[in-house]
Amino acid sequence: MSEFDLKSLIESRKGQNYDLHEKYMNKTFVQVLRTIGFDKCFIKGDGCYLYDIDGNPYLDFITGYGVFGIGRNHPVVGKAIKDAIDLKVSNMVQLNCALLSGLLAEELSKRVGGRRNAVFFCNSGTEANEGAVKFARIHTKRPRVLSQKGGYHGLTYGSLSLTVNPHFQEGFGEMVPGFGCVPYDDLGALEAELKKGDVAAFIVECVQGHGVRIPEADYLPKAQELCRKYGTLFICDEVQTGLGRTGKMFAFQHWGLDPDIVTVAKTLSGGYVPVGAFITTREIHQSAFSTLDRCVIHSTTFGRNALAMVAGLATLSVLDEENMVERSALVGKKLVEKINALKPKHEYLKGARGIGCMVAIDFQEPKSLLKKASWKALKMANSALFTQMIVTSLMDKHRIITQVTDHTLDVLKILPPYISTDEQIDAFVNALDDVLSSAGNITGPLWKFGMRLLNSSRSRKA
Repeated sequence: MSEFDLKSLIESRKGQNYDLHEKYMNKTFVQVLRTIGFDKCFIKGDGCYLYDIDGNPYLDFITGYGVFGIGRNHPVVGKAIKDAIDLKVSNMVQLNCALLSGLLAEELSKRVGGRRNAVFFCNSGTEANEGAVKFARIHTKRPRVLSQKGGYHGLTYGSLSLTVNPHFQEGFGEMVPGFGCVPYDDLGALEAELKKGDVAAFIVECVQGHGVRIPEADYLPKAQELCRKYGTLFICDEVQTGLGRTGKMFAFQHWGLDPDIVTVAKTLSGGYVPVGAFITTREIHQSAFSTLDRCVIHSTTFGRNALAMVAGLATLSVLDEENMVERSALVGKKLVEKINALKPKHEYLKGARGIGCMVAIDFQEPKSLLKKASWKALKMANSALFTQMIVTSLMDKHRIITQVTDHTLDVLKILPPYISTDEQIDAFVNALDDVLSSAGNITGPLWKFGMRLLNSSRSRKA
C-alpha cells in the first residue's frame, strides 16, 4: 500500500508558502501581503490564535472572514470528523438518501424555525445564494432579483450580479440580466421596483458585512411587508451573520423577521470542511423539484458529503452546549464599550459599533492642522490607507489580525471568535490604544510606514 507522510512534507517545505504561491498561484496577492506586512507563515491554529513557524501566537480577530466563530480546530468538531473517517461512512453515493445529510437538515430546520423545513446543501455561501435565487425565480415565475447597494453576496456570476460594487464587477463583462439593486435603507425605492410586479426576490444581509452597516429599526420589517404585498420572496443572506455571529442564532431574529429563504455557510463548517445551505419552505422547494424527472434539476456533487455534514452537526452541537450565541453577544458588547472608552484619548477614533461579534471601528479626520494634512495626503491616494496603517501596525507590533472592511471607508472590521476571553478583549483594546497613540506622532514609524504604503499605491497606479 502506498504511503503519504503529511508531517514530513510540511516539515520539509515549511516557509516556502509565498514563493510557491508567487510561482503557481496569485502572485499579485503575494505582492499585496508582502507590502502590508501580512506575509506570515502560519503552521497551526488553536482557539483564538494562529501560530507562525517560530511559534509566535497571533490573536485572530478576523476568523477566516467569520468562519471560525467557535475557534480554530475545536476538539469536538475535529473528533467527530475523525470518528466519521474511522467508521468509513458511506459517502456521496448520489442515488441515495444519506442519514447524515438528513440529520443536519433536521437540525438546521429546527434552528431557522417557522415554516422553513426544506434544506438544500452546497459548498459555500455564494453557491447557497445562487441556489436561493434560482428557486425564487422558478417559484414566482418572475425574472428580476433585487439586492441592496453595499451588500456582498459572493463572486460567482449570479451572486456577483447582486454584489453591485464596481470593485468586484469591473472587467468581467455584463452581469446576469434581471439582477439589480436598490439604495440602502430606502423603502420608497424598494416599493417603486416591487410594484412593477416582476421581482422574484429581494435579498438582504440584515447586517451588511462590508462596513458592518445596520439599517434603521423599521426598515427590514417594512421591507418584508412590501415583499409580501407585491408577491416577492424575501431572502436573508446569513452566510456571515448566521449561527451566532450577531449574538442571536440568526441576524433576522433581531427584527422578528419571517424570511422565505435563509442562506448559511461559514460558521456551519466549524472551520474544517466547506458547507453551505439554503433553508426554505416546502412549497418553494417543490417548485424546482416539481416532477419525478426533475428530482435532481438542481444538484451539486459534493454538497451532501459526509465530512461536511458531520462538521455541521458537530458545530451546531457546540453552539448549543457551550452557549456560543450568548457568548458572542457578550464578547461584542464588551469590545464596543471598551473601544469607545478610548475616544477621549484619540482624535482619529470616531468610535466602535456593531452587533454581537461583528464590530466596526470608525476613524475620522483629526482636527489639528498637521495631522489633518497627513490624513488628507493618504486619502488622496487611497481612502483606506489610514485604516491599513492601523491594521498593519496591529499585526507587526502586537500580532493581532484585523482587516480593512471596505476600500472606500475609514473602517476597521473585527470578527472575533465567540470564545474570546476578557484577557483577549483587553489585549486587543490595549493594542488599539497603543497603535492610535503612535498615530498621534506624524513623524513616527507608523506614519513612515503610511508614506511607504502611499508611495507603493502610487507606483502601482502608474
